[in-house]
Amino acid sequence: MATVGTRMEISQEEKRLRDEIEKKHGKTPEQLYEERDRRVRDTIALKEPDRVPVMVGAGVFAARYAGLPVSAMYYDHIAFREACRKVVLDFEPDLAQGGVAASSGQMLELLDTKHQRWPGGNLPEDIPYQFVEGEYMKAEEYDLFMSDPSDFMLRFYLPRLYGVMTPVSKLPALRTMGGGMTGTVTLFATPEFRKLGAILARAGEAQEKVRQVTRGAEEEINRLGFPTTPLGGGVGGSAFDHIADNLRGMRGAMLDMYRCPDKLLAACDKILEWRMAAATPPDSMKQGKTRIASRPLHKGAEGFMSLKQFEKFYWPTLKKAVLRDIELGYIPRLGWQGKLDSRLEYFLELPKGKVVCWFQDTDMERAKAILGNHICISGNVPLSMLVCGTPQDVDDYCKRLIKVCGKGGGFILASGGATDDAKPENVRAMVDSVKKYSP
Repeated sequence: MATVGTRMEISQEEKRLRDEIEKKHGKTPEQLYEERDRRVRDTIALKEPDRVPVMVGAGVFAARYAGLPVSAMYYDHIAFREACRKVVLDFEPDLAQGGVAASSGQMLELLDTKHQRWPGGNLPEDIPYQFVEGEYMKAEEYDLFMSDPSDFMLRFYLPRLYGVMTPVSKLPALRTMGGGMTGTVTLFATPEFRKLGAILARAGEAQEKVRQVTRGAEEEINRLGFPTTPLGGGVGGSAFDHIADNLRGMRGAMLDMYRCPDKLLAACDKILEWRMAAATPPDSMKQGKTRIASRPLHKGAEGFMSLKQFEKFYWPTLKKAVLRDIELGYIPRLGWQGKLDSRLEYFLELPKGKVVCWFQDTDMERAKAILGNHICISGNVPLSMLVCGTPQDVDDYCKRLIKVCGKGGGFILASGGATDDAKPENVRAMVDSVKKYSP
């Protein structure tokens, strides 16, 4: 792949790609974008499209497909950006993963990051990213988190996530500085704070280099004719997941449902309050017409909590977040990991034709029967099949899935999760199936 460098080089490369696309299809990228976007929008609105749309992700799959080590996602962002683009151009999905979600490996190293493991850093270069879930907020710290969140984040939370931030825990609470910094400023002259300042500057410079390389990647994909599904914007996903993933850890959150349920619920409400206050409408210049916002959801599935717990701890704040996203102009794409067979009826409480529910392990025939006239569903080609099966296996599965879920619209074909180790020929079979078997 050609190296992406200056803006002029990017512009020249994009022009070359646009010419190739128009020659291949006899249509401009703008015309192709409108066709794909209309197909997706009609499907979400429960209208019958010209055919079932299909979505393909990038991430680790893009690196492997381009022959790169997975560490390129953290240390060779020019090559990884091109790899993501290559996946979109080669497979031509109706929906593509938006942007290039990337962190600088150098930044993560400099910060002495504790809650993440990444290829080329504290993992071998071809082992995908791992999140280290932990109890980064203790049960007795709920009150501090809710009453003075900035103090908690600065002096307690960040030093637990990043070793370099350890000196910050020595600062007094910011709320005590009403008279000024006279009693505190001398701390910044100590060797450990001088070292901290220098490291943070280097970490910031490293991440800024990544931002410069990846900036505009999503818009470029749009200009080449493909709608995208960005993660950011709006209110965000589940407040409970934020606590269970990032603060208390799964074990802590599950114990809290029994030991301090009122504080857990109050924290969920507070997180939702903060997010709703900060939420802004989608940027029409960046998010196209569909304005889909992906919301990965984890701990609300069967196996993590009972239906009664789902109804009490998970669904209320998530429902409010989804409704607010819709008011702002987003189309929430709820990425339900795990199995949701017993929870499908709850989604009937959401506005008709305004949401996408992506399912990983849920019974798609049941989902179509319950939600088919109300909410667009998406999924769920098994990852095991995409990794270990044959193209014929994938073709047969997709044929049945399209027959069950595609009739009448309201269905987007997609994998049952990140396609990290999928065989390219199996992903190709999934993409081709919508052209062969759509009603």
